[in-house]
Formats: sequence, structure tokens, C-alpha cells
Amino acid sequence: MRRPAHHGARVVGWVLSGLLLGATAVAQGPTRITLDQAVDLALTHNHALKATRTLLQQSQSQEVTAGLRPNPVLSWDSQFLPIFQPSQFSADYINTQAQHDLGISYLFELGGKRRWRLQAARDQTAVTGSLIGDAERNLSFSVAQQFVAVLLAESNLELAQQDLASFQNTVEISQARYQAGDISEADLLKIKLQLLQFQTDQSAARVAKVQALANLRQLLGYDAVPADYDVVGSFSYQPLHFNPDDLKAAALRQRPDLQAAQRGVTAADSQHRLAMANGKRDLGATFSYSHLNALSTGSFFFNIQLPLFDRNQGEITRTQLAQTQAQESEQAAADQVLTDVDNAYQGFLGNQKVVELYVSGYLQQAQTSLDISGYAYQKGAASLLDFLDAERSYRSTQLAYRQALAAYLVSLEQLKQAVGTRNLP
Repeated sequence: MRRPAHHGARVVGWVLSGLLLGATAVAQGPTRITLDQAVDLALTHNHALKATRTLLQQSQSQEVTAGLRPNPVLSWDSQFLPIFQPSQFSADYINTQAQHDLGISYLFELGGKRRWRLQAARDQTAVTGSLIGDAERNLSFSVAQQFVAVLLAESNLELAQQDLASFQNTVEISQARYQAGDISEADLLKIKLQLLQFQTDQSAARVAKVQALANLRQLLGYDAVPADYDVVGSFSYQPLHFNPDDLKAAALRQRPDLQAAQRGVTAADSQHRLAMANGKRDLGATFSYSHLNALSTGSFFFNIQLPLFDRNQGEITRTQLAQTQAQESEQAAADQVLTDVDNAYQGFLGNQKVVELYVSGYLQQAQTSLDISGYAYQKGAASLLDFLDAERSYRSTQLAYRQALAAYLVSLEQLKQAVGTRNLP
């Protein structure tokens, strides 16, 4: 059967569209995420955090349980039935001789038990919410720390590639000098052997970046990003200045672990009030309908415990002590917050000073020393050992600077964690 011409045109259109989409995907390259995007992905997809967040739903379910009222109790009985004399069964016997009872009873909770039980559950939910916020704070820091590790690995890889390309050029120049008779074969072999170190550094740097990306992907959620994803961010020094008093004030307002401790005081107070309410005895009331001797009657029954011995004294005392414990825990949490901010701020200042030492002159000095030694070696005015020593000094200085810069960026993230916000005052 011959297909219409427009069908072939449609197929061609689909093929061209597919090719264009494929070309666009290739042009775009792998997915690249920023630090803020990485944090957002982790807060959305991290499975450990998802598991922790279920605690909030569990606590809210306990609120439902706490607010439930007692169920009424239905009871009934039939007495004096002639089970062993079946011949006696008759409507008249059931009406005049047998006894039938039907009752319904209910337990009235006194002392505000339900109200304080529900309030205690709600206060515990508030504590749980703050603890989840603290888990998010710690996860954000872990993601930022690993993100910096990826940037460091990427920077080290770029340095290793640049060093390898530069040294390969040196090897080519040395080969030409050897052929011209300017250097000995022994010096040429030393240079070629030194090339192995640069190749090894490049390979190790590439593996380090792959591993850093894998560790970051685990924090983000394995399915949150594709396998070939990458990061994009600035791995450079930017001087920042903060007021430590403002940082401490912000931390005391925003740290979720401190908020959890503060809400724990409220929860402990609710538990104490609940314990006091549980010391009150509940009233049981029953209405019973009875049918006996062809007569229908109704009865009311009431019962209540006499609190002669059990007045919930032990639980009341325990919750009083728990109130004191919660208050001390709140103060300890506040002290911990201030200590964390102090330590993080001092660590930030220390790392900042180290980085400033490098950018203020040491990096330039290492580069100048290498350039001079390289030029002098190429012109035959410096020995091979002097040139290799300058090369090692330059590489070690660059690696140390990158480590110091990574420590500085991590200390900045640690300061954010200590204050409890991604936006420092």
C-alpha cells in the first residue's frame, strides 16, 4: 500500500528534530550545578534527610493520638436462661423469668488531661521540627564542604595539566639542546624521568576529582544529578569582613538546635502539667437498661478512684526535674552556639591571613623564580638541578595555596553553619 507523501515528510521532520535535539544536548554538555543549587538538591533529595523528616509526620500523628477521647463501652447480658431445659424456652419465660441487661458506660477524664496531653504532643512536634532544621543545617555544611573539595580537585587537575604541558615543552627544548651538544645525555634522562612525576600528578588529580564528585553526588541524592554532572563555582580569594557581635546575635536568633532546646523547655512544662493532670482521678459513668419479671427499668452507676495512695507523685516529681534539665540544656545550647561562632570566626580569620600571605607576594615570587630559572636553563646559564628545584618549589607553592584557599572557603561555610544561615550578616 502506498503511503501519502505527507507521511514521508513527517518522518523526515522527526528525524531532523531528533538530530537537532541530539546536537543541542551535545552542545550543552554535562549538567553543571552551583553551590546554591547543590544545597537545594540535597535538601530535596537526600535520603537520610528524608528519613529524618518523617519524624515530623510521626510526631503529628502522635498529636492525633493525644487528642483522642476514650471510647464508650457497650455491655449486655442475658441471665437465667434454661439452657439445660430447652423445653422451658418460650416467649412468656423470656419475658417473665429471664433477665436481660444492656448498658453503656463512659470514662470522663478530669483535670484537663486531654488538653494537656494534646499540648504536650504539639510542643514535642515543635521540638522535632527544630531538630529537623538542625539536620538541614548540618547537611548544608556537608554539601558545601564537599563542593569546595570538588573545586579544589578541579583546580589541582588544571594545575597538573598546565604543569605537564609546560614541562613537556621543557623536555622538547632539552631534547634540542642535547642534539646541539649543550647538555649531556644524563641531564636529558633526568628531565625525561621528571616528566613521569607530572604525568602521575595529572592522573592522581583526575581520580581525586572523580571521587570528590561521587562523594558530593551521594550527599545530593544519587538520582538528583546525572552521572556526568559537574560543578561550577569560583575558586578564588575574596576578602570578607564580619562583626563577631552581629554573628553571635544572629546565631542566638537562628540556630535551630538552640531553638530546639528552647522549645524543649516549653515541652517539659507541658509534660509537668500533664503529670499533674494525670494525678486527678477519672469518673466512670454507666447507664444500664434491665428487663426482669416483665418490667423494664433503668439504672445509673458511677465510680471514681479514691486518691489515697496513687496521686502520680513520682511522675510529677520526675517532670519537675525534667523542667530543670531542659532549662540547663537550653543554657548549655546557648553556650555551645556562642563557642561555635567564636571558634568558626577565629578559624576564618586564621585561614584568611594564610591566603593573604600567598596572594600578597609568595605566589608571584614562586612564578618569577620559575620563569627566571627556566629562562636561564634554556640559555645554558643555570644548571638542571637549579631548574628542577625551582619547578618543585613552584608546584608545592601552588598546591599549598590551593589547599589554603580551600581551607578558607570551608571555614567560611563553617562560619555559616555556626551562625545557622547561608546569608551571614
